[in-house]
Amino acid sequence: MDLWKLAMEFVGDIYKVTRNFPPEERFGLCNQIRRATISIPSNIAEGAARQNPREMIQFVYISLGSLAEVDTQLEIARNLGFIEDITLLEKKVVRMRCMMARLIRVLKAKGKA
Repeated sequence: MDLWKLAMEFVGDIYKVTRNFPPEERFGLCNQIRRATISIPSNIAEGAARQNPREMIQFVYISLGSLAEVDTQLEIARNLGFIEDITLLEKKVVRMRCMMARLIRVLKAKGKA
């Protein structure tokens, strides 16, 4: 699934970026952003394993919530000066958000069939 692959790539991107966070943020924002990012592909995988469109939709919505959380945390990190440029990360956020919305539409249509 392309969405899962992109989400996994995004996890790697976030880990690389957060390596440069100040040591005092190791258990703060760094930990929070990493956990939320890991939640994205994890919930997509769990939903796909259920093999039920309704349950898959539920897990994609959870991933979407985690994605929104990461998006906010990236902005916070930028505002605090921990990350200079979040443009590429934001582009991936937008792409994943679109892919999730498309997947939800397809699954909802499939559930009606």
